[in-house]
Amino acid sequence: MKNKITVFALSASQDLAKSIADKLGTELGKSKVHHFADGEILVEIGESVRGKDVYIVQSTSNPVTENLMEILVMTDALKRASAKEITAVIPYFGYARQDRKAKPRQPITSRLVADLLTVAGIDRVVTVDLHARQIQGFFGIPVDEMEALPLLYKYFKEKNIPDICVVSPDHGGATRARSLSEKLDCPIAIIDKRRPKPNVAEVMGIIGDVSDKNCILIDDMIDTAGTICAGAEILKQKGAKDVYIACTHGVLSGPAVERLSNCCAKEIVITDTIAIPQEKKFDKLVQVTVAELLAHTIENIENNLPVSDVFKQYDF
Repeated sequence: MKNKITVFALSASQDLAKSIADKLGTELGKSKVHHFADGEILVEIGESVRGKDVYIVQSTSNPVTENLMEILVMTDALKRASAKEITAVIPYFGYARQDRKAKPRQPITSRLVADLLTVAGIDRVVTVDLHARQIQGFFGIPVDEMEALPLLYKYFKEKNIPDICVVSPDHGGATRARSLSEKLDCPIAIIDKRRPKPNVAEVMGIIGDVSDKNCILIDDMIDTAGTICAGAEILKQKGAKDVYIACTHGVLSGPAVERLSNCCAKEIVITDTIAIPQEKKFDKLVQVTVAELLAHTIENIENNLPVSDVFKQYDF
């Protein structure tokens, strides 16, 4: 298979792409990304891709628009170089929070991004834990949304923590928390909160009993970390023993690192869908890689096997 496919890494996901290629037993494709002084982007491909299945690995994290544009420019280059099929592996799908009109005269930007990727020439998208699953419906091409929950489940199962309670930081994440609680065979609790404006949340109370429990507070992403840290504090106030924070996407904007470093949580467990620079790493941070998950997904796509079979290895 290694002669049939080529995996390319763009600026935001170099390490993850290298790990995926290693697990596939292939070398990363040769390419260069140039950012000019005026902001223009040029992508140059350094090898033949004629007739090959090509996988572009790039999270559209900060800087979101630049990273998205890199994918579009790379796709155009690959199309003009006669690639057979182009798959965008976007572990973190930016603009996913703009999935509806929350107020009059607002855009639905995640639909716009889907259109941009499709028009550019992407044939398939592989992603991890979309903020809103209905975004799959914005595409007219196949979308394989993989889940990081089995990786987090495996991590916490191996820690063998007693008296566990899985906690959702809001009502919207209850399905995710319930899935993890069922696999860990433990109770679930939900933090009742309201969000008066973006990146601001007010905790109203807790549905469920967390007293004398070791709580796993799980969400799909951590942005400024205000919500998740406030949730951890209220769990401790309600009698929880240790609190573990877990999420798929470590966006870690603004004061997030300082807040997480100083919060009462024992560990912050985050996957590597978004590369975390050295200056943002701290003692409590634990990273779980999605490289094997995505490599197996690519293998199943190439072998015309169900991508859902990938989860069997995690007993999930």
